[in-house]
Amino acid sequence: MLEENIILPQHIAIIMDGNGRWAKNRGLPRTEGHKKGVEVFRQICRYCADIGIQYVTFYAFSTENWKRSAQEVGTIMNLLRGFLEELEEREKENEIENTAIRFLGSREGMAPDIVQMMDLVEAQTANKTKIHINVAVNYGGRDEIVHAVRKLAAAGVSPAEITEQALSDALYTAKQPDPDLIIRPSGEYRLSNFLIWQAAYAEFYFDDILWPDYTPDDLDRAINAYAHRNRRFGGV
Repeated sequence: MLEENIILPQHIAIIMDGNGRWAKNRGLPRTEGHKKGVEVFRQICRYCADIGIQYVTFYAFSTENWKRSAQEVGTIMNLLRGFLEELEEREKENEIENTAIRFLGSREGMAPDIVQMMDLVEAQTANKTKIHINVAVNYGGRDEIVHAVRKLAAAGVSPAEITEQALSDALYTAKQPDPDLIIRPSGEYRLSNFLIWQAAYAEFYFDDILWPDYTPDDLDRAINAYAHRNRRFGGV
């Protein structure tokens, strides 16, 4: 349960980790862990909207995840395809929920039908304001920075004009606040190439819960811990 009169983070970023181990612990194929992970993703999205979080970024599929088995990659892509199809089918309901959705990452190498649906969903929800959901797919933090630098170079920006703000404005998260809180379940203690530019002053919260077991109560504990930290941003 959230503490009373708590100051909520404006932007929470979550590394959805542990799906494969969750399945292995139950004697199931890794793909079953990803399916359960999608259910938890939906639940946490709804809960964040209910409590007033404005931005949530989920790490769904990294640029390195292509190295996994073809079966596992195919399952993840089909889950993404199903999620996108559901968003299109529930367009009227989404109007009521007032949720903006953005996909962070490179579209290169993605199936054309998935890219088309991603573009459509982003366009349909661009003006929503209750909550902004970012889904990082085919995403890598270093790759994002390279992409941003190339974008600035292609626009003819001179070296003297390249500032922190200019680079931030060229990232996939342009016009969004940096994450205040980054959460990684599953017992790992690293960023894994996630939002490495944006995480400069984020607070980190790690726990041992595998993502398919994650609940709103677990998120509450992370937010409560965040609220008791003293964020100085380099000051005294």
